[in-house]
Amino acid sequence: MAAQTPVMNVMMRASEKAARTLLRDFNEVEHLQVSQKGPGDFVTAADRRSEEIIFEELKKARPDYSFLMEESGAVAGKDSDYRWIIDPLDGTTNFLHGIPHWAISIALEHKGQIIAGLIHDPVKDEIFHAEKGKGAFMRRSRLRVSGRNDLMHATIATGAPRRSQAQKNQFIAEYTAMLSVAPGLRRFGAAALDLAYVAAGRYEGFWERDLKAWDIAAGILIVKESGGFISDLDDIRKNPVDTGNILAANEQLFDSIGKVLKAVK
Repeated sequence: MAAQTPVMNVMMRASEKAARTLLRDFNEVEHLQVSQKGPGDFVTAADRRSEEIIFEELKKARPDYSFLMEESGAVAGKDSDYRWIIDPLDGTTNFLHGIPHWAISIALEHKGQIIAGLIHDPVKDEIFHAEKGKGAFMRRSRLRVSGRNDLMHATIATGAPRRSQAQKNQFIAEYTAMLSVAPGLRRFGAAALDLAYVAAGRYEGFWERDLKAWDIAAGILIVKESGGFISDLDDIRKNPVDTGNILAANEQLFDSIGKVLKAVK
């Protein structure tokens, strides 16, 4: 493993501090499930606390950098070339229902290119991370995408849109088309972890539309640095961080998955 750099040390320190708070909150969620109101307000507060912790830690270490965050939006810094992209709690619905599948996602962007990414799953104590040109790791173990090349034996993840009926109809059509050639489909509700699992070889591929930059920025780099391929679903010239429509897969199945999805009208 390459020596851990100062910037990755900063990212890990921020995520681990936020993770401790989130884990305490997560352990309280099951006690709130029985109430009529439910834990919704509690989880929203947990999300915001996590973001505040990460923001404060990163700001302390790199005071001039800019930010893009799920809860607080864009925060301009003196240095606009560098931007932190933060999802303090990806998989909020899972968290809300006491399902132990959620994560913290932090990426660092330099002049439009992601140069560092971290996805932290506190419940399973897994930290997936990468820096541009230095490989991808889970803790200290090197990550490699799967070598499987048969869609019938592949595990492919996806996510369903929540907005317009047209988007939902498109998802159903894409899901149906993919199911006919790859029966091993999964929908686990945390895009950051879906990408981390592609990088770790647990999934062969992942696609989803209508995501936000903070959902996928870190995962995009981690997949690339593990040997995987990434593209926008509709136009390979576009950046998924900007469009929110993403396909990630190993080299062997990237084209096959893309062909199935693009054939859907």
